Parts: sequence; C-alpha cells; structure tokens
Amino acid sequence: MKEWLWIAWSASVRRRATRVSLIVGSVLIAINHGDALLLRGDIDRVRLFRMALTVAVPYLVSTLSSVGAIRELRRPRALSETDADEEHRWRSA
Repeated sequence: MKEWLWIAWSASVRRRATRVSLIVGSVLIAINHGDALLLRGDIDRVRLFRMALTVAVPYLVSTLSSVGAIRELRRPRALSETDADEEHRWRSA
C-alpha cells in the first residue's frame, strides 16, 4: 500500500491525472450539466458537488491506471511466448 501511495503521489502521475480530469471532466460537465448551467443558470450546492465528482472520477481512473502500469513495468517477470511475440511485432514495426 505504501508503494502504491508513493507512486500515486509522484509528480508525473499527478500531472497526468490532472490533465486527464480537466479535459474529460469538462466534456462530461458540458454533456451532463451544460443545459442547466447555460440555459437555466441552475447552480446550487448539489450541482456543484456533482460537478466536482464529475472531475474527480477521471482523476481517480487516470491515477489507478498509471499506478497499475508503473507497478507492472517494475515487476520482474518472465516473458511468455505471447508477450515475446507481441514485443517482437512492436520492435519490428
């Protein structure tokens, strides 16, 4: 758990997650709340909370994905035949 938190708090993971959350969160806010905000001006505490969650979810997804990928790359393992074939295809492309 300590390693997971250390990786999740690293600057590169936080920067990536912030960029993803701002882009994806903005699109989702426009889709889910755009009419209420632009047409009706309907902004209350509940809507602001839901909008914050809309941005937080992509942040968490990006962080989980980044930490998982970093941990997998750090994990020593033997290449299976499928992995070796895939690596060969990537290197020869």
